[in-house]
Amino acid sequence: MAEVTSTPDRIPSTNSFVDGSISKHLLRLGSYMAMGSISLNVAQLAEAVYLGIVGTEALAAMGFAFPITITLFAFAGGIGSGASSVIARSVGAGDQERTIRLVTHAQVLAIVVGITLAVLGYQFANDIVTLLGAKDMVRTMSIDYLQVYMIGIPLFLLSIVGSTLLRATGSAASPGIIMTAGSVLQIILGPVLIFGWFGIAEMGIAGAAWAYVISRFVSVCLYCAMLVRARMVQWSFDQMRASWLAILHVGGPAIASGLIQPVSMLIVTRLLAGHGHEVVAGYNVASRVETMAHMILWSASSSAEPLIGQNWGARKFERVKEALRQVNRFCLTWGAFTFIFMVTFGEWLVSLIDDNQIVVDVAGAFFLVIPLTIGFMGIMQVANSSFNARGRPTPAFVLSLVRTLVFYIPLAILGDWLWGYLGIFIATAFTNVSLGIVAWYWNRVSVERESRILTSTA
Repeated sequence: MAEVTSTPDRIPSTNSFVDGSISKHLLRLGSYMAMGSISLNVAQLAEAVYLGIVGTEALAAMGFAFPITITLFAFAGGIGSGASSVIARSVGAGDQERTIRLVTHAQVLAIVVGITLAVLGYQFANDIVTLLGAKDMVRTMSIDYLQVYMIGIPLFLLSIVGSTLLRATGSAASPGIIMTAGSVLQIILGPVLIFGWFGIAEMGIAGAAWAYVISRFVSVCLYCAMLVRARMVQWSFDQMRASWLAILHVGGPAIASGLIQPVSMLIVTRLLAGHGHEVVAGYNVASRVETMAHMILWSASSSAEPLIGQNWGARKFERVKEALRQVNRFCLTWGAFTFIFMVTFGEWLVSLIDDNQIVVDVAGAFFLVIPLTIGFMGIMQVANSSFNARGRPTPAFVLSLVRTLVFYIPLAILGDWLWGYLGIFIATAFTNVSLGIVAWYWNRVSVERESRILTSTA
């Protein structure tokens, strides 16, 4: 079939980030993204609350499933990051025909990868949770959750990629609004399916997974409708191989970087399992509470990516440097605020989910050690976004590799041996600070050097 003919008005100039106030662009992108990210995490916390009512075993089962869900997010985030990089630079360079083609082909790639992961995850869910150390009822519940969750993986990838595509083409509000709508639906459906309200059969932990699947389906429909309405989809697969190669040039290393984190989480979960399922549950709940704050940092770093990509493509390098300065300052400020909040209210929040004293004590130790350092983790994420946006995925991959294999895993094993689960938390904090500093310096030097080269060859 013939391609949709692109015209200059397909990507309105108001969606460009190459002019105007950088702080306003970052605020606009970041606020809507934060709204969506926070709503997503509120939904996850609500899920934890619902499963806390079911029992500590259900929370522990979700804790064993968490590293697997993070692994799947790595694929979604990697494809989204690769697509965002090439699309944003195409927008900045004014190549609208290529932009539309890339948007379509990125979605096809997400579907292919999503179906593959869903089949593999469903098939090996039993083996994975057993390897992590889940036993008896917790193991059975974790498998029940994961096998339903896998059904929604293609939808999950499409929703993440769809959100990224809209941001890359300059749409700030739509991704956040759609993500929020999906999260609200998940919160509403969760208790209905878990506890069997309104005549629906009680599903237990599987109901939580079904609520997630249904909410992702609705989100995907909304994302696709927005992209079609904006005429950012073409009904042709011409040059799809070239598009996939361009996306995977950045997305491949980004996926590899994302997969490194779940590997560390798999090992850490295994270490924590040696201290009992209550410790796993405490870590899981504390992580979900902390992730709420961490999502603000993720929103900040991710919102910078399309802005950096567009301005790099337009060769407006001073705007790139200023954007990085502003986002890095925000990460450190937010990290300090997070520490104060978590130390003050963290244990209370956890007790609302599960009042088991061991669970609360584990979470309290977590909040005393880790939150103060997440600002440095945010700086590392900003550096990764910068490298990816500029089409330089290798440094981001190296940083993730060094963080996990050189610092985090060895230190977590050592910390567990010396001080138990508290040692694992200390290892996390030390790693965050060390790699945050390294990432900031590397990115700063890289931007300065590459911008000078490109300016001299212009």
